[in-house]
Amino acid sequence: MHSTIENLKREVFARNAGEPEFHQAVAEVLDSLGPVLERHPEYLEQDIVQRLCEPERQIIFRVPWVDSNGKININRGFRVEYNSALGPYKGGLRFHPSVNLSIVKFLGFEQIFKNALTGLPIGGGKGGSDFDPRGRSDRDIMAFCQSFMVELSRHIGEYTDVPAGDIGVGGREIGYLFGQYKRIQNRFEAGVLTGKGLSWGGSLVRPEATGYGTIFFAREMFRTRNESFEGKTVSVSGSGNVAIYAIEKAQQLGAKVVTASDSSGVVHDPDGIDLELLKQVKLTERARIREYADRRSSRVEFHETLSDLWRVPVDVALPCATENELDEASARALIENGVQVVAEGANMPCTADAATLLRESDSVLFGPAKAVNAGGVATSALEMQQNASRDSWSFEYTETRLDEIMVSVHDVCRKTAADYGSEGDYVLGANIAGFTKVVEAMIAQGVV
Repeated sequence: MHSTIENLKREVFARNAGEPEFHQAVAEVLDSLGPVLERHPEYLEQDIVQRLCEPERQIIFRVPWVDSNGKININRGFRVEYNSALGPYKGGLRFHPSVNLSIVKFLGFEQIFKNALTGLPIGGGKGGSDFDPRGRSDRDIMAFCQSFMVELSRHIGEYTDVPAGDIGVGGREIGYLFGQYKRIQNRFEAGVLTGKGLSWGGSLVRPEATGYGTIFFAREMFRTRNESFEGKTVSVSGSGNVAIYAIEKAQQLGAKVVTASDSSGVVHDPDGIDLELLKQVKLTERARIREYADRRSSRVEFHETLSDLWRVPVDVALPCATENELDEASARALIENGVQVVAEGANMPCTADAATLLRESDSVLFGPAKAVNAGGVATSALEMQQNASRDSWSFEYTETRLDEIMVSVHDVCRKTAADYGSEGDYVLGANIAGFTKVVEAMIAQGVV
C-alpha cells in the first residue's frame, strides 16, 4: 500500500508541477490513507484519489482597477471550485501578495475535508487575489473589490459557490464585494457571501468563530487527559480575528495568553495579553504589533524574529497566523519546553517536518488545521442557514451550536483514529473521516 500511495503522490505532483504548497497538503492527506485504502480497495478501483485531487473547476482572471491617484493597476484573481459532492463550494477569499494558484489549491483541497468534518452540507473551494490591502485607502479597496466581483459574480451563487473572508478580507471587503454583486445581479441574494454585517444578513459569532472553535477543540483535547485550560500558559501567533478571538476564549476559560504577532514581529507579555489594547491596535487602528508593546508596559518584549515566539515556554501553542510559520526547530523548542497541546488555528501553519515531530512526540497532543479551525466555516454554514430561513439567531444560541459542532469534530477524529488502530492521532483521524465522507458521496453520484 505504501508503494501505491507513493505512486499516487508522484502522479499528482507531476500533474501539478511547481505547486509546493499544494503538494504539501496532498501528501499530508495521502500519507494517512493506507489503512482506509486497504479496508476499501474499491476506492482504488474507481480512481477516487485521482478524482479527488483534481479540482472540478479552476478560474484565473485579470482584475483591472484605478487607484485614488488615477493609476491603473492589474492584479490576478483566483477561484478554485474544488469539490461539490457534499454541497455548494464553500471557502474564503484571501487578498495577499503571496496568493498564487498553488496556495489557493492547497487551501481548497484542505477545505474539502474541513467542511466534511463539520457534518454540514458544504463542499470545498477557495479563492483570492495577489492584491495587497495594507496601506490602501478605503476608496482603493472598494475599487479593487468591485472590479474583482465583476468577474467572480459569474461563478458564484447561494446554491453554487459561497465565498467568505480569509487573510486580508474582513467585514469591509465583504461589504464592498456584496454591494457589487447585488448591483450586478439586481437581487438581494444574502446567501451568496458569508461574513456579512449583522444589519444585512450576517451572523453573530462569525468574527469570533474560528478563534473560539480552535479553543473548543483544544479544550476537548485536554479533556482526554482529564485536564482543562484553567491556569495554563498559552502562546498564540497572529493578531487577526483568529488569534484575537482565540486569545479571548482562552482567557475566558482561565488561561494566560502571553504572545501575539504580525508580519513585523512578536510581542511577549509575561503578565498576559491585554485583549482590549490588542483589539484597539490591530482591529481598530490596523497598526503594527509594536504599538502594543510601546503602550503596554516595560515588561513587554518585542522581537522582530517571528520564530522567537515558539521559544517561550508554554503549555499550549496555537499557531493562528499563516501557512508554514512553525518549522521543525520551533517544534523541537516547544517540545523541549514542555508544551502539552499544539492546535493549528491557521491553515497548515506547521511545516511537514514540524507536524511529523509533534505527531510523534508522546507528550504532545497535536490538532491539525482541517479539524481545529473548522469553526469558521461551520459558522459560515450557520449563517447560510439563517439566510435561507430569513432568520437571525442570538449570540448564545449560535455559540452553543458552534461548540456542539467542534465537540463533534473532535470526537469523530478521535473515534476514527481509534477505529484504525491509531488512538490519539488526530491527523490520521481527521484525514480518514473527512476523506471517507466525501468519497462515499462521490461514488454514489457516479463519475462526474
